[in-house]
Amino acid sequence: MVTKPFADAVAEAEEIIKGAPHVRTEQDLAEGYDYLAGSIRASLQMAWAYERDFPFFVTSTGPHTKLGLDNPDTLYFHAYLRDDAEYVVTGTRGSTADLSFQVLGGDYTPAESPDSVTAFDDRDLDIAVDGSYEVRFGPEPSRGRSNYVTLGAGSAMLVVREAYSDWSTERSGRIRIHRADTLGSSPEPTSSTRLTAKRYEVAGKMLVNRLKTFLAFPEWHYLHLPVNIMTEPRPTPGGLTTQYSSVGHFELDDDQVMVITVPAAPKEDAPYQGFQLGSMWYISLDYINHQTSLTADQARVDPDGMIRYVVSERDPGLANWIERTGHRRGYLQIRWQRLARELGAGDGPQVEVLGLDELPQRLPYHERQRVTAEEWAGRIAQRQQDVAARMLG
Repeated sequence: MVTKPFADAVAEAEEIIKGAPHVRTEQDLAEGYDYLAGSIRASLQMAWAYERDFPFFVTSTGPHTKLGLDNPDTLYFHAYLRDDAEYVVTGTRGSTADLSFQVLGGDYTPAESPDSVTAFDDRDLDIAVDGSYEVRFGPEPSRGRSNYVTLGAGSAMLVVREAYSDWSTERSGRIRIHRADTLGSSPEPTSSTRLTAKRYEVAGKMLVNRLKTFLAFPEWHYLHLPVNIMTEPRPTPGGLTTQYSSVGHFELDDDQVMVITVPAAPKEDAPYQGFQLGSMWYISLDYINHQTSLTADQARVDPDGMIRYVVSERDPGLANWIERTGHRRGYLQIRWQRLARELGAGDGPQVEVLGLDELPQRLPYHERQRVTAEEWAGRIAQRQQDVAARMLG
């Protein structure tokens, strides 16, 4: 039976979900099954997109295929590579805050992250006045050639990220990839069920590996930290040289709030700065219908130059409310991207846990942060419209 390996993998994956150490409530399990559905879809897509001779970009993660504390502000694309072939990436740079490229050697596993062979953003490229560009990835030394990136040994995947700081005004560009020596030719048609069976087998392995990996990943980077704190800014793990992050995990009662105070980074230092919550499945919360994330452009900045995020279950009536959506536990992350300088402790967050009833007296600029129910509904409506437009971009 051609599909049996995949069916077996789905059954194994369901047991992984049911046995996850953080599952305590019916909500935890229901979200786990939703996460499983997205992982099934993504694994099938990746197995059928595994084409290194006639490559194309596919969406790595999205609202229904979440993975690895996916950033609500980012579109992710990937294509597969050989380290002994040359590939041509052409496109037009949009108005997104950050456009970055990363070549990975291999994939994530439950034991380790893949090596980052190279990583850079569009500042390293020569881009025409109209925003168009062409960059080549190949095995030869660059020898100073503009827009040529040498593929190191083991290069296996090209990942492209477009980050949005202002969802309403920034727009994505266009991007394409082809192998230099196969353009104009065609792959051999599938002539037997053996290749299809192999793909189902690979998809099953991807599915199980994906779940095991990203249940282990927070143990490496988050859960060893004390609860309800955030780290100083540090280079984001994985070799993204122009990105920093601050991370943590929270555990709060419904009558508690967490106030996270962080300087709003100047645009010349960090065109992108964003904060988000994640569930214990290590994926983003619903960022379309709830304000579970905010960029510096979306947040209301106080007169002292600080952003004060208020993480709580109950509505505090404030512009920078970050909704927990029923999650007593979860992950916290701030990202800074396309950095022009290194960040230090003074650029990072301060965290305080308060009672909800303490906010009016304890939160600076409390009155300035207040919003009406109608204003809040408008903020949510804008998110819904912006994501719908972005997904069609």
